[in-house]
Parts: sequence; C-alpha cells; structure tokens
Amino acid sequence: MNTHAFTFQCVTLQAMSSGVLWWPKAGLLCVSDLHLGKSERIARRNGTMVPPYETQDTLARLHQDIEASKPRKPRIVLCLGDSFDDLGPAVALPKTEKTHLAGLQAGRRWIWIEGNHDPGPVALGGTHLAQHSEPPLTFRHIVSMDPHGEISGHYHPKVELPTRGRLISRRDFLVDRRRIILPAYGTYTGRLRSHDPALDDIMECDAMAILTGPVLHQVPMPRSALVDQAGLFQAVPVGAD
Repeated sequence: MNTHAFTFQCVTLQAMSSGVLWWPKAGLLCVSDLHLGKSERIARRNGTMVPPYETQDTLARLHQDIEASKPRKPRIVLCLGDSFDDLGPAVALPKTEKTHLAGLQAGRRWIWIEGNHDPGPVALGGTHLAQHSEPPLTFRHIVSMDPHGEISGHYHPKVELPTRGRLISRRDFLVDRRRIILPAYGTYTGRLRSHDPALDDIMECDAMAILTGPVLHQVPMPRSALVDQAGLFQAVPVGAD
C-alpha cells in the first residue's frame, strides 16, 4: 500500500493511496463518506436500478486497508460521517454485509461520526458520536468555525489534471495548518473539484492537495485563479512518494 507521510499539528499522519488517513502512533484509521447502500437508496427513491454491489466493494477495500496498515493494525477505526447514504440502507443491510462489518469491528474500537446523510443512531455495533477528540486532533463530518486540528470530510474533493493528452481525475486530501479534508471513500460517491468556491473559501492560501492513486502526489491546492478556461488545473507536483 502506497502512503504519503506528513506532519499535522505535530503528529505524523499517512495519507493512503485509497483515500484512508492513518495515524500510526495512535493506531487510528480514519475513512470518510462510505455512503454504503447508495444503490438501494437510488432504487427506493426514484426507481433507477444500478448494480447493487457498491457496499460489498467498499467494505472489501476497507478490509484491505485495515490489513495493510503498518506497522500494526488499527485499534480504532473512525468513520467520518455519511457512512450510509441514508438510514434506510443501515436498517436493510444484508446479512452477509452485516457479518463482514462485524468482522471488521471485532477486536477494535469502531466509531461512527454523524453525517448529514446519516444523523440518527446506527444499530450495527460501535459507538455513534457527533464528533470525536483524540488530542491534538478533532474528528467531525463537516468543517467548523473552530478548525484547529480538525479532520473532516463531506466535500468529496478531487483534482483533474491533463496528462499525456487525457484528463485524469484523482480524489485528494486537502491539508493546511488548521484542518484536513478527506476524500470520499465510497464506490458510488460523487466528487467536487478542489478549486470549487465551496472549498476555495475554506482552505488557507498555502493549502496543499495530496492526490490519491497508485503513486501519491502532493501539489499546491488548485485555486480558481490557477484553473484555465477548460476548467483544468495547471501545476507540476512538488513532491511524491
């Protein structure tokens, strides 16, 4: 598993190529916006049928990331909100997927953070919280007015880069000195360009983007002023692992 190590609030964190954030010293693995059951929610609300395998795929990838965390497996797994696309899939989760989830939870602390899609209690094991503090960091779903040491999700950031004549879209972590915004992890999740004003206004001027993928790249966060008329970010990576 490829990782990119960086320091935030005087602790060493690792961005994993899958979009997971790993804090080795605390034994804490953080993942955001699983959106489990999205295909079920789409079918239930508007009758559109999409392949109903995204929950299996998301849990399988999370299983791999838990196993790949080094130097030791996590003692805490923290799901940073919008773990379910709404409360319907949480109630209707098939038995095989409940069993898989229970296996992932076994032997460790599992924390569900409330999201805007899943604000109610989830009766699937683990602890359900509005936010969680693990000093010096605070984990919540959506950014706050007091972001010092904040880890959040919600926005599903991505970067689009022109590479060898074609457009590459990469989910990315956004990092400045006060906060980190995680990419969405779920198989069917949409994504928001990092230069969108919703993100441009949140992050500090010297914020960085860590692009996920086979090789992680750290680049200056795309800003509206750095995007050409085609809507593409023009930059050269300043560092890579």
